[in-house]
Amino acid sequence: MSSVHPPHRPGLGERIMAVVNRDPLTAPHALRNDALLAVATAVLATVIALFTDDGRRLDALAWVLLLAISVPLLWRRRRPLLMLAVVVVLVGPYHTLDYNHIAPAPATYVILYSVAVTGRPMRTLLAGAAVLGISVSVMLTVNAHQGLELLRISGWVIAVLFFGVDVRYYRQYVAAIVERAERAERTREEEARRRVAEERLRIARDLHDLLAHSITLIGVQTSVAAHVLTADPERLDRAAVAEALDDIAETCRTARGELRTTLEVLREHTPAEARGPLPDLHGLKDLADTARGAGANVELTVRADEVPPAVGAAAYRIVQEALTNAVRHGGRADVTVRVRVYEGEGALRVDVTDDGTGAGAGTPGFGLVGMRERARSVGGTLDAGPGRAGGYEVRAVLPLGSEGAR
Repeated sequence: MSSVHPPHRPGLGERIMAVVNRDPLTAPHALRNDALLAVATAVLATVIALFTDDGRRLDALAWVLLLAISVPLLWRRRRPLLMLAVVVVLVGPYHTLDYNHIAPAPATYVILYSVAVTGRPMRTLLAGAAVLGISVSVMLTVNAHQGLELLRISGWVIAVLFFGVDVRYYRQYVAAIVERAERAERTREEEARRRVAEERLRIARDLHDLLAHSITLIGVQTSVAAHVLTADPERLDRAAVAEALDDIAETCRTARGELRTTLEVLREHTPAEARGPLPDLHGLKDLADTARGAGANVELTVRADEVPPAVGAAAYRIVQEALTNAVRHGGRADVTVRVRVYEGEGALRVDVTDDGTGAGAGTPGFGLVGMRERARSVGGTLDAGPGRAGGYEVRAVLPLGSEGAR
């Protein structure tokens, strides 16, 4: 029996910290909250005026000035300096008439805090110094004793200003942490998208190389079998037909195995050790044998020790595509293809040349693009085009010590 947990309700401390961390300019219900704050400061000022005896007894003018001091709090977020000036204009006559000097303090402290929390420190210091200077000057002209008392308790004004500056810096610190976290999350998402795109491109290249190679060879081998069947029906060479069909079956089995290995990366829960190994230089002999089965004369030379797996796989796919193109576009069945794979000057070099007559003709497909992408994936280069003595040439240089090779 499942139980449904009630949603987490933030405690008082969490709500207070949320209010402190919130940007005052973008906080929800800002005007409503400021209206409630203005009412609260007006009520507090009224209580102080009624229950403390610090100056003349309040008359109608005093009550109007005292309650009006709380009104600018409605716009303290948008225009803090302007509202501070309005408060100073209202407080000046109030104190000059020697009314209760403590009652306006709540609204004054709130507007000073608003200036400090929304402005730069220099502006805050200048505003605080101006308010203290004006207040002390007014009080000294009215009552020297009250002026000295105000100067003595001016530490509260400084404390409010520093508290506002501290809250402002704290909000900036929290905003910077949040911005760094969001930027890191965006970077992770972009990296994930980039890796997905690279993996899709790699799978597309593998499928193209595999299917193009296999289908081309199967087509050639089928043509051989058909030719044997129709060339001289009365003297049917059963052994040649059987050999051609066996070659087709072997090509299908090889293609099926490579296709399974390629598609296993698309399975979400397939462990890495369960996937087949990457093709490497050891598989070049099988490629040559398969191309020979399709009628091509393949001369294979491999002079290379163990190379990084990525470089070996890139070389294998480049040779595979080059052999496929030679068999498909060579112009004749007995095309001669020379494949040389060797190490030189810190790189693995792949040279594939043929003496075909149709190499390079027709509309270019994805084969050359895929071979160049293979080379670039390990930090190498590839050149392909008609050979100087005819036929077609493919030459690749794959660095052995590059980041891509590793």
